[in-house]
Amino acid sequence: MADTALTGLRYPWETPPAAGEAIEVAPGVLWFRLPLPMKLDHVNVYAFDEGDSWTVIDTGFSSKKTKAIWTDLIAGPLRGKPVSRVIVTHHHPDHIGLAGWFQTAHGSELVTTRTAWLTARMLILDPQEVPPAETLAFYRLSGMDSDLYRKRASERPFNFADIVDPLPLGFTRVKQDDRITIGGREFEVHIGNGHAPEHATFWSMDDNLVIAGDQILSSISPNVGVYATEPMADPIGEWIEACERLALLGRDDHLVLGGHKLPFTGLPPRMRQLIDNHHSALKRLLVAIQTPKSASECFSTLFKRNIGEGEYGLALVEAVAHLSHLYQTGLASRSLRETDGAWVYQAKA
Repeated sequence: MADTALTGLRYPWETPPAAGEAIEVAPGVLWFRLPLPMKLDHVNVYAFDEGDSWTVIDTGFSSKKTKAIWTDLIAGPLRGKPVSRVIVTHHHPDHIGLAGWFQTAHGSELVTTRTAWLTARMLILDPQEVPPAETLAFYRLSGMDSDLYRKRASERPFNFADIVDPLPLGFTRVKQDDRITIGGREFEVHIGNGHAPEHATFWSMDDNLVIAGDQILSSISPNVGVYATEPMADPIGEWIEACERLALLGRDDHLVLGGHKLPFTGLPPRMRQLIDNHHSALKRLLVAIQTPKSASECFSTLFKRNIGEGEYGLALVEAVAHLSHLYQTGLASRSLRETDGAWVYQAKA
């Protein structure tokens, strides 16, 4: 979800590092940008100097191209020193995709949350050649466009294992309130939710660095969606709770190192906006569903722009998440529409 312009944010670097290059964002901390084959066409990764080795934060997709980029980065900006540890903020493929490769090919230790590791390993071990019946049912209940539904039903679905290397047994867990030393700095672990379950963020106790992953981004709100795996989840409620809790930690001088877009300072107003953004979306939806609507019929209200086929899936799960939050908090009712079998939501009087 795109955000409106926000005053109070400052971007120390207006241009990201070029392919194969690094920007030093703090003493001993390098910022790289890796390509992604999608509309959000990049992921930010970071390397912390440990003296005789490096700790890498997140990894990018698994692909021959990304492995070649990493090989060049290790030989170039990382000065040939090994990557002794990989810290993964959450289980999404652009963040954990090459964690297993670093473990097996480079002997790196993997550090992440238990939920991130278990979820990623489960998804890697569950390749599917045809869409599961539960996923197709979820699409119908969400009111997916009929032509797109038929197309999705006939295609091989996205498989985690296509872009994530196998994860060998063994990882090091981090959890809420842990302390971990990275690049000579002591960080405190604070767990986010909503975008991904048990998403780790790291807050330096020694300077102003915050390793935020996708929990806190500068100019977009991370996707917060409901999926067929847990159709009655409430990630919007979890997202708002996590943002309100993390907002209490924010200082204006914090340098936030996010998984996408640009590093920034001005964290307190950004946290306020991340919270307000979803409250505003919920208020708009309550007005829109004075007459019953399915999730797919709320795109213009929720996103205020046209949604193309490439964005449709993420838009659908986010619309379901917002409507389901209204339903689960008692602000809306829902019923099955006879014509197409979709859930339609209506604001309560």
